[in-house]
Amino acid sequence: MQKFFGTLPSGEDTHLYTISCGGITAAVTDYGAALVQLLVPDRDGNLSDVVLGYDDCNGYRLGSACLGGTVGRNANRLKNACFVLGRKTYALSPNEGVNNLHSGPDSYYKRLWQVLSHTESAVTLTLHSPNGDQGFPGDADIQVCYRLDENGGLHITYDAVSNQDTVFNLTNHSYFNLAGHEKTDAAMEQVLSLPGRFFNPDDAQNIPTGELRPVEGTPMDFRSPKPIGQDIGLDYEPLHLQGGFDHNWEVFCNPCATLSDPSSGRSMSVTTDCPGIQVYAGNFLDETGKGGVYYGKRSGVALETQFYPDALHHPEWPQPITKAGEKYHSETVYRFFCV
Repeated sequence: MQKFFGTLPSGEDTHLYTISCGGITAAVTDYGAALVQLLVPDRDGNLSDVVLGYDDCNGYRLGSACLGGTVGRNANRLKNACFVLGRKTYALSPNEGVNNLHSGPDSYYKRLWQVLSHTESAVTLTLHSPNGDQGFPGDADIQVCYRLDENGGLHITYDAVSNQDTVFNLTNHSYFNLAGHEKTDAAMEQVLSLPGRFFNPDDAQNIPTGELRPVEGTPMDFRSPKPIGQDIGLDYEPLHLQGGFDHNWEVFCNPCATLSDPSSGRSMSVTTDCPGIQVYAGNFLDETGKGGVYYGKRSGVALETQFYPDALHHPEWPQPITKAGEKYHSETVYRFFCV
């Protein structure tokens, strides 16, 4: 199903595309290629919308939290808003102090994408990003596909190609609340499991220090499931610097994360081919969302699969570089089940 989702100041219309399969229904907008709605049953079969979002395109255009948006070419942070590729330095726009976050102010999640195909269970969107766009080299063609399967899985697949060596590090920035997006007080009570053995501590500017710190003996240890909010307020420098969890963990195995809501029984596993997963506990959320619901501090948690933040300045880490003419492909699956 397709329906009108609002008109942009440019006069262009936006639309909302609904897909269903396996008892789950999702809605995706062509503005920002954003996931707007995700209806998932609880243990009694009752449906709730488990992602934060807005009622129309104007919310996504004016909102600052990147709710559900597709982020690229480079997700997360880049120190001093620059990088070197092929002995050439490329400058991006700083939008977090002197650093670059999510590729700067001209973000993919603030653009109108084109719908390539729409079926009952999948929608594919495409975006052309010209040479020099956001400061990155190469004419790039990018696709993102949202697909539901019969076993409760939401597949988000990214494909891209460029005519020059370039950076591709795409992710989805949905905030999840498995109790239902409107039950904002329940988000930090949800139980998170992360098998990752180490995480990336950041400096005061939110840039990784380069250390791969073991989680053992720290509040960052989610190898045994625990409520997100259990240790978020402990006296630990990485938590102080970021105002809570906003860090990258290694993807040690799949599922690389599992989130559960004890009250409803809804659970979600995350599998990916990415080397890292950024957990952001909504420490600075301050948005009015769907149905007038106020999303304040820690009203949801983002589980963003991606390369490590600032990897371009750490050649010893997996690199988000795709050679000219080669195809970039990545897939993350959020799979829902009840316990």
